[in-house]
Amino acid sequence: MQKRIKALLIEDSEDDAALLARELQRAGYDLESHRVDSPEALHKALDNENWDIVFCDYSMPLLKGTDALRLVRARNPDIPYIFVSGTMGEDVAVAAMRAGAHDYIVKGNLKRLVPAVERELREAEHRRERHTMQRSLRANEEQFRSIMENIADMVALVDLDGKRVYNSPSYGPLLGNPESVRGSDSFEEVHPDDRERIRAIFQETVKSGIGQRAEYRLLLKDRTIRFIESQGSVIRDERGGVRNVLVVLRAQRMESIGTLAGGIAHDLNNVLGPIMMAMDILRRKFPSSDSKGILDTLESSAKRGSNMVKQVLAFARGVEGERMHIQVKHLVQEMKEIAAETFPKTIDIRTNVAKNHWAISADPTQIHQVLLNLCVNARDAMPQGGIIRIEAENVQVDEQYARMNVGAKAGPYVVLRVSDTGTGMPQGVIDKIFEPFFTTKEVGKGTGLGLSTVLAIVRSHGGFINVYSEPGKGTSFKIYIPGLEKSELEFPKEKPPELAAGHGEVILVIDDEASIRQITKETLETYGYRVLTAGDGTEGVAIFVENKARISAVLTDMMMPFMDGSSTIRALRKIDPHTKIIAATGLAGSADPASLAEMGVRTILHKPYTAQKLLSAIGDALLSTPAHR
Repeated sequence: MQKRIKALLIEDSEDDAALLARELQRAGYDLESHRVDSPEALHKALDNENWDIVFCDYSMPLLKGTDALRLVRARNPDIPYIFVSGTMGEDVAVAAMRAGAHDYIVKGNLKRLVPAVERELREAEHRRERHTMQRSLRANEEQFRSIMENIADMVALVDLDGKRVYNSPSYGPLLGNPESVRGSDSFEEVHPDDRERIRAIFQETVKSGIGQRAEYRLLLKDRTIRFIESQGSVIRDERGGVRNVLVVLRAQRMESIGTLAGGIAHDLNNVLGPIMMAMDILRRKFPSSDSKGILDTLESSAKRGSNMVKQVLAFARGVEGERMHIQVKHLVQEMKEIAAETFPKTIDIRTNVAKNHWAISADPTQIHQVLLNLCVNARDAMPQGGIIRIEAENVQVDEQYARMNVGAKAGPYVVLRVSDTGTGMPQGVIDKIFEPFFTTKEVGKGTGLGLSTVLAIVRSHGGFINVYSEPGKGTSFKIYIPGLEKSELEFPKEKPPELAAGHGEVILVIDDEASIRQITKETLETYGYRVLTAGDGTEGVAIFVENKARISAVLTDMMMPFMDGSSTIRALRKIDPHTKIIAATGLAGSADPASLAEMGVRTILHKPYTAQKLLSAIGDALLSTPAHR
């Protein structure tokens, strides 16, 4: 089959042009050619046709070969250009090649003509393919860039060590300029409690080549926490090996919930604070047994409200409580007593805790919330009555089982199991039960936050959950919390603490909530202190200036209008660097311990607080050494 080419011959000799054409035709080319020998004719030929190859004489009366080369290259940089001349010396030929010619053939010896043409046509085809690919890549890059600039999801390309190769512009609001974090460790911003779990998932993705979904928290530079859902996928090289990992991250709906929950928590804590502080004063004023029962109920309800605030924050904002070594048998027994007192009598509560079970490092309040939520769900699944079992045992999780559970690591675990004999759930419901706001209960009987809270708490403790259920056969939740493999810790029975009294010291209380100011003032005065109050930071600083010689300590709220707690503390420090200050906050995150420590504040009082906690904080502050900046 003949190979068809269109050749432009820049040649002043018709005979030499015909000789060259015959040589190409003899080699099997179906040649379409056109001869020119002047600049005007060359321009016209280049305007009217797309040529496959150009042959050019070097010496012509109307047009120099090098001038023709410049004209052709200006119009088409990639077209094959071969000099065919009998007058070019070696030095001239080398200079012509450097100027953009592809080859040089001597007119008297055309043996190299056909091989040179075949080579140059082949390379020209490769150049065209490369340019086409480059144009396609540029178009794809533009399309990719357009997509990346207009999606809310964060997209990261990381290498096999987890170093960032590319970050989409949507990273900006969280991490700053995406270019500035290129090459940085993608695990650096992952919350310390989630980091090893996410690193293990990443390494498993690299090893297996199978992308995985994960949920975790980012801890940003300003110490705020963002909940993230990510999906990884691998990018393979030509040999099928994993070259990079593409990670798509999505900020979960927790973000807006967290903001809302924070505001609600602050307001609720301000409402609950006066109630909890007033309990001790009321008990002193009304010591009768009848009054004690009412006050016990009020105090229990206030504490329950406080725990509800903690529960919402634990779910929505990743707020962590105080971790300590605990034995779950105490929590199981407490949960049994609560259920026995409050659940219908048709529900039988049974417990079974293994002997010598390991301790766990956990926040007791949060683990209590986990058990409470699961037991309440079990109760609601048995409207006609049934059995709830609360059990605890030691389990060693091996590598194989750990790989079957996202986020799990091999090692010792204490397993809390809450099971019921209720209605059970189909698989379609099980797949959704941990989603925020998903509930199977009637309107007004469930928020859909209970199991989301459970999952958030368990994951924050480095654990995981397994669920088994069948319609009509009940449900079983297994909560895995890392165990400490230590002998049982005995909890000494706590005696009610004695409330420390003052000796006439003057305390300045700064809070924008009138009810908080009033009950704090009454509580402190009841226990021997004298109190000055201010409704905001500006007023507080003014009162301090007038009375600094007799003020022993300052208790200031951190969230106030006009002049917030941090500004107030800095102003007080300028007036008296040794002032003893207690920071009070109703919202976790508004009082960063590190920032407060830099300002010389050693004591933080979390709202809502009881009279005992208030007096203890005041006492500790008064006994502390003077603060230094």
